[in-house]
Amino acid sequence: MDQEHIPGSAGSGDGAGRRRFLAIATGAATVAGLGAVSGCAGADGGAALQGGDHHGGSAAPGGKPSAGGPHGFDVKAENARPGNADWPVAMAGPDRSVEGFADKVSVLPGESFGLYVSTTAPRFTVSAYRMGWYGGARARLVWRSEALPGVRQPEHTVDSGTRMVRTRWARTTTVETKDWPEGSYLLRLDAQGGEGQRFVPVTVRSASTAGRTVVVNAVATWQAYNRWGGYSSYDGPSGGYASRSLAVTFDRPYDYDDGAGLFLTYEAPLIALAERLGIPLAYATTSDVAREKRLLEGAAAVLSLGHDEYWSPEQRAHITAARDAGTNIAVLGANCCFRRIRLEASDLGPDRTVVCYKSSYDQDPAVKRGHPATVDFRSAPGADPESSLLGVIYDGYPVDAPYVVTNPGHWLFEGTGAKAGDRFEHLVGVEYDKVNTGFPTPRPIEILAHSPVVCDGRPSHQDTAYYTTSSGAGVFATGTMRWVEALDATGDGRSGRNHGLDARSGALTTRVTENLLRVFAAGPAGRTHPAQDNVKAVYGGS
Repeated sequence: MDQEHIPGSAGSGDGAGRRRFLAIATGAATVAGLGAVSGCAGADGGAALQGGDHHGGSAAPGGKPSAGGPHGFDVKAENARPGNADWPVAMAGPDRSVEGFADKVSVLPGESFGLYVSTTAPRFTVSAYRMGWYGGARARLVWRSEALPGVRQPEHTVDSGTRMVRTRWARTTTVETKDWPEGSYLLRLDAQGGEGQRFVPVTVRSASTAGRTVVVNAVATWQAYNRWGGYSSYDGPSGGYASRSLAVTFDRPYDYDDGAGLFLTYEAPLIALAERLGIPLAYATTSDVAREKRLLEGAAAVLSLGHDEYWSPEQRAHITAARDAGTNIAVLGANCCFRRIRLEASDLGPDRTVVCYKSSYDQDPAVKRGHPATVDFRSAPGADPESSLLGVIYDGYPVDAPYVVTNPGHWLFEGTGAKAGDRFEHLVGVEYDKVNTGFPTPRPIEILAHSPVVCDGRPSHQDTAYYTTSSGAGVFATGTMRWVEALDATGDGRSGRNHGLDARSGALTTRVTENLLRVFAAGPAGRTHPAQDNVKAVYGGS
């Protein structure tokens, strides 16, 4: 049923294969894009892998948010409010029946943003849902607009140099966020007469993260996979890597998961779990982390969620600095911090264009002006493998393999009942990471799960790993892209939902994540839970 990546014919320039990304969540299945990536060429031995008027609306149930506690926003009080289980898109309707985007990926509470909507319906409404736990409802309606006039916006254009899809839409309305609590939001557009529904994601970000665990929405990666208008960072209308966009913009809707980007599959389950625990949380996007040097000062932990592939050097530098100051880092996916990007302005504002030339970096005019090449972090020029921060390194795709527990006595497995050799079917996929000391690897590092995989005919292993630093920070990496998705796994897996993940996988990942979040929220984990290096015992090397 739902698949993340499907191998295809050999790609060109950027790696050994092509991949098709299918983002599936809440029963919606839509295609994102094809593109060349590193594939299973392998990383062993250090070899590189290749404006408008404001319209007021009715107040939503629940009233004003409660006052923040000692750590700012009161997550427990917010999630004690009644949720609204009717938030999902129930009827997407025909293609282009209604769709839109915001002119800011994030705003501070109380700030406004512009909403750009195109629809074939005469009128539509906007409903703002804050995503969380809410007793299992997963969302709360915070605001709803009055009926707004609909219009079909002009067709997009494609830049001749970068093949970037451009829209030049008129602003439909201005949305005020007065009394909107911090958090991750989905705005649902409802076309009049049931003609269609779509989402527009927006983050109401935290001004301060001190003492809190920071949920970071991976918006640059969402946009790289967005194929609205026929182009993504992976391919163009021909389906070939050579026709891909060299830059992509947030000035367009998302064409998959009913407009929600990668949020529903790779982020929403983790946010629900974290909010259910009631730990102090803060909210940001990758763009915010890149832009604001001091945003992470004093943060207890930073969470990179299920698919967080595209990072700017600024984002990486700021997260590394946070680690070195004692902030814990959790990587709850795989293929993280893989592509080096540059954020540039669009017609609508700063940091709204994601530039990633990949293997065509010599065509990038900015490189000639001294900017870093937008290639993979591990690749020349300026190679800086991601493992120096993550502890693990991306090893390839596609795989579908059991997750094998090898260190069941570790504190992260407390309460799971897991034993050495226990297998959890389909939990390793479709991309995976491993510990590979042929690349820069922080020590001490502890391997918790060591799962055999065969990736396009090449035997290898997936690793879940945890390391600690002299600052006291703990850094955890799941080593599999399916971790966050598995949090929602139920049943015996035979339905094919969630890649065949079953309730055992759901229970394991949920308990491990709970253990992780509680310890990481308490402060520098290395001081209370130092890593015990076991690389030699696992791999037989140094």
